[in-house]
Amino acid sequence: VQLQASGGGFVQAGGSLRLSCVASGRTASTYRMGWFRQTPGKEREFVAAISPSGDNSLYRDSVKGRFTIVRDNAKNTVYLQMNSLTPEDTADYYCAASASGSLYYVGRDRYDVWGKGTLVTVSS
Repeated sequence: VQLQASGGGFVQAGGSLRLSCVASGRTASTYRMGWFRQTPGKEREFVAAISPSGDNSLYRDSVKGRFTIVRDNAKNTVYLQMNSLTPEDTADYYCAASASGSLYYVGRDRYDVWGKGTLVTVSS
């Protein structure tokens, strides 16, 4: 599986963005998918994850109620809808995939495949 993320950009505080992650490969729909983010000098942190079926999702506390992760397995695409953005959400956002494991495995080492980042900048 290979991942291609897109949708980052510049937005004012309170605005919205939708990130997309397209997964190549016929088995992409069987992968647990996640979004992480990273700012300079900090470790990459978990943002959200979704089960292969799309029935279950998980979020870090700071984005609950503002971000929504969904997937369209027919299009091999995972989306991260981000609303009510704040400057603290500014980061490079990465999508990741894992062929196995629990949705609750939120560490970076629990994901096998990574896409390139897409930059989200939120101005105050």
